[in-house]
Amino acid sequence: MTSYQDMATVDGEAPPAVLAPAALRARLGKRSIVLVGMMGAGKSTVGRRLAARLGLPFVDADNEIEAAAGMTIPEIFATHGEAAFRDGERRVIERLLGNGPQVLATGGGAYMNAETRARIAEAGISVWLKADLDVLLKRVRKRPNRPLLQTPDPEKTLRDLIALRYPVYAEAAITVISRDAPHEAVMEDIIRHLSAYLQTPAAHS
Repeated sequence: MTSYQDMATVDGEAPPAVLAPAALRARLGKRSIVLVGMMGAGKSTVGRRLAARLGLPFVDADNEIEAAAGMTIPEIFATHGEAAFRDGERRVIERLLGNGPQVLATGGGAYMNAETRARIAEAGISVWLKADLDVLLKRVRKRPNRPLLQTPDPEKTLRDLIALRYPVYAEAAITVISRDAPHEAVMEDIIRHLSAYLQTPAAHS
């Protein structure tokens, strides 16, 4: 996992310069910037701002899944079950990754699929938007249609999902803290991290 803050302290050197959008796009090549993380982490809201700043298309995988299925995600869960949804999610993300460069926001469970993680590593740069439980709870309560939170104790469910998923999310190339701050601030953090990452040998391996 690459961290801009970690790089800033290596051998006492200053961190790499923040790349201008054109320079960042040039280093990105055909790769997608793939946002991963829990529901409520800000992948779509921050992702749209990031795409606009960088002059890249923004794609929300959940919207593409709904378009392909002709159903909403809650309807897919209710009608076909989670396993069928995850299979469709994997196939849609595989297709979308062929359309880079772009900013691609994925659903909370997408990165848990090993095949999807491998494909993202090949065709993109994964960015985990990591948020604390309190931040996530505050945000998800604004949208009561989350299928995985239709339980007697949504807070416990979210806590259990965090315990399960965070060790896997930690495999992402970059981690950015999604905190209780303006979306623009988190977007700027992503740009700094991406700039640092794209100026390291790891970005070309």
